[in-house]
Amino acid sequence: MAEKLKVMFLCSGNSCRSQMAEGWARELKGDVVEPYSAGIETHGLNQNAVAVMAEAGVDIREHGSQNIDEFKNMKLDVVVTVCANAYETCPIFPGSCKVVHVGFDDPPTMAKICAEQGGSKEAQLDCYRKVRDQIRAFIDTLPEPLI
Repeated sequence: MAEKLKVMFLCSGNSCRSQMAEGWARELKGDVVEPYSAGIETHGLNQNAVAVMAEAGVDIREHGSQNIDEFKNMKLDVVVTVCANAYETCPIFPGSCKVVHVGFDDPPTMAKICAEQGGSKEAQLDCYRKVRDQIRAFIDTLPEPLI
């Protein structure tokens, strides 16, 4: 059996998008990908992300918000930046680590705008659901885009 591809999903705060990507990768591609997630900073786990992932049958409640510095000695095969800030500030990784950018909209920002426009809590959660489903669609394509 071939060794799993070690993939880091990197975001600004490791609270939402990167957490969803790690959760989907564990759920859907755990046989070929060894997923991790981290942030340029740590903002804590976003509870709306936890809720919408649970709706889809993926439990990320036990995930922790981790800083990319915690992984500086790990040999990673690929770092997938899931937001522009992470891509623009992505640290250099030793060896043959490849960096791939696949940007997704920020659900908390989308939900905040929705709320300011009078959107209900359900409409705000729809912002998270939209990005959750986009991330799943990307994860479904793995590992090919990362090789």
